[in-house]
Amino acid sequence: MKPILVSLLAALALVGAACGGDSDEVPADAIAVVDGNAIDKSEFDALIGQAKKSYELQKRDFPKVGSPEYNTLKNQAVQFLVQREQFEIKADELDVEVTDKQVDARLAQIKKQYFQGSDKKYRDQLKQQGLTEESVKRDIRAQLVQEGIFKKVTDEAKVTDKEIQDYYNKNKTQYGTPEQREVRHILVPTKKQADDIYQQLQNGGDFAALAKKFSKDPASASQGGKLTVARGQTVAPFDHTAFLLQEGQVSRPVKTQYGFHIIEPIGDIKPAETTPLKDVKESIRQQLLQTKRNESMTTWVEDTKKDFAEDTTYQVGFKPPAAATATAGTTTCAG
Repeated sequence: MKPILVSLLAALALVGAACGGDSDEVPADAIAVVDGNAIDKSEFDALIGQAKKSYELQKRDFPKVGSPEYNTLKNQAVQFLVQREQFEIKADELDVEVTDKQVDARLAQIKKQYFQGSDKKYRDQLKQQGLTEESVKRDIRAQLVQEGIFKKVTDEAKVTDKEIQDYYNKNKTQYGTPEQREVRHILVPTKKQADDIYQQLQNGGDFAALAKKFSKDPASASQGGKLTVARGQTVAPFDHTAFLLQEGQVSRPVKTQYGFHIIEPIGDIKPAETTPLKDVKESIRQQLLQTKRNESMTTWVEDTKKDFAEDTTYQVGFKPPAAATATAGTTTCAG
């Protein structure tokens, strides 16, 4: 399936527990009312239709109505549609505006990225997934609204130099390289063969030639067994031997899960190095900034749910249970 089409689960990235009452005052052709705005049942039916198409393409049986799996899909669809309406209302309050021109531009970008600019390939995909261009544009508009809200809500997020320094100090192991050493080795399947090769080396045999002829390590055999190893990044017996021996000293056969190795260090141990803060400062800043933005958006979503708790009502049978959530949200609602 192409990433263009906002799948039911992917669209639920920010959805949390449902709030609001179960009401018989919701119009018969709607599943919910958010602050006076009715959500048509046809929108719910369209999402369930997309889910059915997805199951069909995966050659899976669509869950029966009333089953736990069906109820999960149903609750997710309702939550998604309710949150989308809440976001539309909040977008107006935040002066976030999405124009038809922006929607068309994003759609053109999607066609170019995923369909090589071919309108035919794009429409074939719509048909395969049971979608209409209207529903795709509606999904794109909702995505652009969310992006606009995210920008507004997180615009004041900042990261200080002290926060960067503290993070660097706590995570220095991420910003460096361990000890390294250049070695060469010969890997064979049996100890008998390893002992024989070891004896040949003791009698003056050519290590590189023997490695090319007998070693079963595809990564190093053609190089005469040469490779660079980092401390702690090879299996323990190999690692221990490679960093214990003196340069030029040939090991006796060393057994690992891969077979038997004969190892010879051919260089000094290169000390571990830590990348200076100045070289990673900007990447740390961006990482911490994104974390702060995500946290700000999560808080905003939780606050938005609370704001609409008294202004969201559901058609009888459509109110998701408070525990039904697509994320690890902890908000609960009374009533």
